[in-house]
Amino acid sequence: MKPFWKDRRTNKSYTFGRGLFSALVLTSIALLLSCASMNTKEKGMRTEYVVIVVIDGTRWSETWGATPGLIPNMSGELRKEGSFLPKFYNDAYTYTNSGHAAILTGVNQPIDNYGDELPANPSIFQYYLKQTGKPATSAWIVSSKDKLHILADTKRPDWKGTFNPSVNAGVNGPGTGYRQDSLTLVEAKRVLATHKPNLMLINFMEPDGYAHAGNEEYYLRGIMRNDRYVKELWDFLNEQAPFKGNTTLLITTDHGRHLDGIDGGWMEHGDNCAGCQQSYLLALGPDFRRGEIETRYTLIDIAPTVARLLNFTMDSVVVVPRVDTTVVELAMDTTLMAARKDSIRLEIKMDTTVLKARVIEELFSGKGRR
Repeated sequence: MKPFWKDRRTNKSYTFGRGLFSALVLTSIALLLSCASMNTKEKGMRTEYVVIVVIDGTRWSETWGATPGLIPNMSGELRKEGSFLPKFYNDAYTYTNSGHAAILTGVNQPIDNYGDELPANPSIFQYYLKQTGKPATSAWIVSSKDKLHILADTKRPDWKGTFNPSVNAGVNGPGTGYRQDSLTLVEAKRVLATHKPNLMLINFMEPDGYAHAGNEEYYLRGIMRNDRYVKELWDFLNEQAPFKGNTTLLITTDHGRHLDGIDGGWMEHGDNCAGCQQSYLLALGPDFRRGEIETRYTLIDIAPTVARLLNFTMDSVVVVPRVDTTVVELAMDTTLMAARKDSIRLEIKMDTTVLKARVIEELFSGKGRR
């Protein structure tokens, strides 16, 4: 059977089980049928362009927990123009690559954080490009972190290497290092003006990067600058054709940071403490009502919400990596009078499950608001 993927570090190959293969075949058939029957854009929906901004690794206590503080633009003018979700979380794997993969695939998964592993499922970029037939320049990843190039593809064999978006990451692509957020903003605006993509993700990295470096002054400065960059981006989108009046902007973070007193505090992150899991979503666009949404949502709910806005579908069955522990009996060495021992072997297995991500309905209906 053809390997599902091969781990370059261990040289170990992984394959689909028959159940997983059958489920994905059925899902693909269902998706083709749904695409064939897709009608025109949902009645009354005005969004033609979606931009997702991820301000990497900001803690609630330095942002929305101390307004206006460092984020006067987001907490002031922008919040008044859109919907704000304070009960928004990364409730799974609180580090960069996993958080971004959750946003774009609608699935929580453990994933290598150094840019050596692709997400297990296709992203909204791939779904969009496949179902619309548009070129790669209609969907973009523009990232200060070079390692986020992995978001352009998936390890799933029936999608890998197909319908990939365009990528502008790091100084000059994978392995070239992180780029200042001011330059990423310049690149994002250039791409928008040149290619007019319908779907874009922008990663701003400075808060996370400087926090890991233990530079509190620049961590806070990064938050303040990103607040200004987001406002500049929103103004750009509202001034430029064809984006004016037709664009949705979603602003969030991939993970928070440890609370004070927990494993390095503001400098680190990565577990399930409240500080790491707390995120937020600020949503602006022509199809959203204004106000605060009290319902609890998580990062994975962004993907199906974007699918609703841009009128494409996502697979209803997805794969989720799981670490499987197997006890392996070792043959007793007959030359030694030693007792038989057992060994533990860890394998990554792919389980199938129904897509758990859900559309943030309150953005459209206004339910659950104050």
